Amino acid sequence: MRRSMVDRALKPMGLTRSKWWVLAFLSRRDGMPQVVLADQLDIGKVAVGALIDRLEAHGLVERQHDPGDRRVKRIYLTQVGDKLIRDIRANVAEVERSIIEGIGDTDIDAAVRALRSMKSNLLALLSTSKADQDDGAGIFDTPIE
Repeated sequence: MRRSMVDRALKPMGLTRSKWWVLAFLSRRDGMPQVVLADQLDIGKVAVGALIDRLEAHGLVERQHDPGDRRVKRIYLTQVGDKLIRDIRANVAEVERSIIEGIGDTDIDAAVRALRSMKSNLLALLSTSKADQDDGAGIFDTPIE
């Protein structure tokens, strides 16, 4: 629901969720390789390439070859993109103020602690699951009788 409210707030700026999502990731790690960006966004390389094409056409991002490996394309925010990020953050801050309106600090602190604990549990479960996959263990390793 939060994303839907952010979508609504950013629509007058001409931003779709996919566009602001890419810009948000780049604002936290500018110069990210295009392949890593696709992985972080959990979308295909072709799809992220098309998004970057559109953002580049609007002067918001630019592709640059990695100096250490010319096959790698890094994506950077332009000055225009950086200014847009500041505008996005201002709009999102307003949405977030509206979301938590009327909720006391004690309740917010409790919710933050609970969510952090859930995130920690999920990360532990994911790392355990990844280790199981790396071991080659799986339901098909045991013969069916």
